[in-house]
Amino acid sequence: MTHPSETPKVAISPENVLMVQDDLEAGRSNGAIRDYFEQASHPVASFFFLAFRTGALLTYLVGSFFSNNFTLIFVLVILLLAFDFWTTKNVSGRLMVGLRWWNEIQSDGSNKWVFESANPNRTSNSADSQLFWVVLYGTPLIWCVFAFSCILTMKVSWLFIVAIAIAMNAANVYGFSQCDKDAKRRWTTHLVAQSALGSLGSGATGFVGRAVTSSIKGLLTSSRG
Repeated sequence: MTHPSETPKVAISPENVLMVQDDLEAGRSNGAIRDYFEQASHPVASFFFLAFRTGALLTYLVGSFFSNNFTLIFVLVILLLAFDFWTTKNVSGRLMVGLRWWNEIQSDGSNKWVFESANPNRTSNSADSQLFWVVLYGTPLIWCVFAFSCILTMKVSWLFIVAIAIAMNAANVYGFSQCDKDAKRRWTTHLVAQSALGSLGSGATGFVGRAVTSSIKGLLTSSRG
């Protein structure tokens, strides 16, 4: 019989510890996601930026569990990749980091890369910027892991999907990285030019001021003589 003053002992098993740890990690993950979307300046753009990429990855990974139709999975993944490519290039990049790029075909058949960037004085959101660059560079690495897996397992048809995914993601990585470099170079040159013009203007103003002052002093001296 248990004495009333004794505290009942609770048996702690490894399974209970793991369950508590999983609950804590899930809570932290949900909290981090909630905190990000509360801080984000463009939560809708961020949502679709993540949704299309995650959707393509999940469809590739678990699509075969729900359907044996490879053609259906192929079409779904390619559609999600296309939506992601267009949205990232034209919407998410412009809103989240102030960058946009496109490729123009010239009359002689050559390609011309065109880069567009927002004014660096614009109000930027570090949460948007960090998410964009981490996901932009991280997604192709995941697809490269899938490519390595396809090579090891000799799944040529699945490797074709992965190759398309790597090519489309790599195009955005290259475009935005070059756009970012071009923006930094152009705005740095612009600021240097403004600074030089400001210094030149200040020097010219000072010179004119000194000349006028000397002339006035000369006139006053002449009149006194």
